[in-house]
Amino acid sequence: MTKILIEKLGAKGDGIGMFKGAEVFVPYTVPGEQVEGEIVGERMNEARILEPVALRVKAPCSHFKTCGGCATQHIDKAFLADWKRDLVRDALSKQGLETELRATITSPPQSRRRAVFKGKRTKAGAFLGFHARGTSQVVPINSCNLIHPDISSGFLGLKALVKIATSRKSQVRIAVTTSLGGLDVSVNNALSLNTAMQAQVVKITHDHGFSRLLWNNEVVIERMAAQQQFGAARVTPPAGSFLQATQNGEAMLVETVQNIVGDAKKVADLFSGCGTFTLPMAKNSEVAAFESDGSMLKALDKGWRTTVGLKKVETIKRDLFQNPLRDDELKPFDAVVIDPPRAGARAQTELLAASSVNTIAFVSCYPATFARDARILLDGGFTLDWVQTVDQFLWSSHCELVAQFKRI
Repeated sequence: MTKILIEKLGAKGDGIGMFKGAEVFVPYTVPGEQVEGEIVGERMNEARILEPVALRVKAPCSHFKTCGGCATQHIDKAFLADWKRDLVRDALSKQGLETELRATITSPPQSRRRAVFKGKRTKAGAFLGFHARGTSQVVPINSCNLIHPDISSGFLGLKALVKIATSRKSQVRIAVTTSLGGLDVSVNNALSLNTAMQAQVVKITHDHGFSRLLWNNEVVIERMAAQQQFGAARVTPPAGSFLQATQNGEAMLVETVQNIVGDAKKVADLFSGCGTFTLPMAKNSEVAAFESDGSMLKALDKGWRTTVGLKKVETIKRDLFQNPLRDDELKPFDAVVIDPPRAGARAQTELLAASSVNTIAFVSCYPATFARDARILLDGGFTLDWVQTVDQFLWSSHCELVAQFKRI
């Protein structure tokens, strides 16, 4: 057995110690702890804690360490908030960047409004679960400290759908999102519905108050509109559309973006989705929303047209990876909001850096690609004034951020 000291927390939430000059990754440990175990490759997976530290806390979930959904429930939340901010700091440092890093804003437990479960049928009925860490094994769960209570309240109905959707030898994927009309449910990898099965799933949808049910990507029933609130507007996103993980986190992102945009008369919202930022900004600014998914733009446009008191919103279908906005197209805008996917937006960022745009609110879900794109903007004459980290993924290594860029 080998003894090592855990010196820091790694980017995926594992503790990291040193042995013979090499890093060793030790899950479920805390910086400052002495641990002992067998090192296999670069990992010590079954470590014994010799000297626990004050930062170690009792995990609130009985499924912790078996379910793969959380990596850091055993660590004090204040430490985790600083760690998330440090993940952003480290990413910026690798690009030679420094700026003000505001204290992390963390969404509380039981606030995650979307979740994806695996469902399996058993002799006794059915269960829902998540994959165990690093395996394809499904761990049954009866509760979860992350998900919104509305999702937990729907477990009985979701399990009833699993009984219909699968055989004993297979499993289904169930995506669930809270909405103003009830749970929005999508069942995939399911058995094909016959007439009797369809009648059963429709009854389950009504009995459990689900708003919408999709079966293998086909709408079976829409009992009520699966609406989301974006500012003053209500929008019904297409099934499976991107949605910020928590309402708390979304509210902080929107507020921060609005503070950056300020009193801009005309704003471009790049990678707008269904209008998370577009529609709240439309209270004070004209907005042009650019998005490659036409169905999401259609939902955004309908939300705008059915809401009183908003300024003009224009929706433009455009693939900003293949066809980013050029300087002449950016000139009409007083500010730009950009919220790209995990890969970032290198091509569009390069054109923003070369444009006459003076204000950018940059939203990102991946610090590494954000730092790369930030470097491009600074090389193009912008300043990075500050970064606000927003943690919607408590007890995981994921985080969101918003940054303010101003042209010098």
